[in-house]
Amino acid sequence: MYNHVLIATDGSELATRGLVHGLALAKGLGATVTVVTVTEMWSAWDMAHEARMSEHNPVDEYEQRAKAAARRILDTAVNLAQEQQGLDVQTLHVADQHPAEGIITACQSQGCDLIVMSSHGRRGLGRVLLGSQAAEVLAHSTVPVLVVR
Repeated sequence: MYNHVLIATDGSELATRGLVHGLALAKGLGATVTVVTVTEMWSAWDMAHEARMSEHNPVDEYEQRAKAAARRILDTAVNLAQEQQGLDVQTLHVADQHPAEGIITACQSQGCDLIVMSSHGRRGLGRVLLGSQAAEVLAHSTVPVLVVR
């Protein structure tokens, strides 16, 4: 049914639930797995603040921190896949993109036919104020999306 599953994670406890579910599903299907994490572009506001605090190169510092955080998230996902499901997974860090856009870009570039991700399941004002990456992915994806609450 599905041959290549993209599992999106930000390393949070909620995203890990989606990761675990996606790994089990992929194993049951015999599918290839790519785990993706997306880091957003640096904020001009934040960089201006860092520059005032006498950071030498705040953009470079941000990029290094983002890469290190992505590496930790993806290493944790690889370990979880191997320990819980005995799966070898591919990993991908998409830098400098809005999360929903990065997930869709990763899906297209990797040739995935299913996206698995978690959602808080917020409704009403909470969703409007905080946004929903899952809702954006659902709205713009050309492949099925499995949302784990």
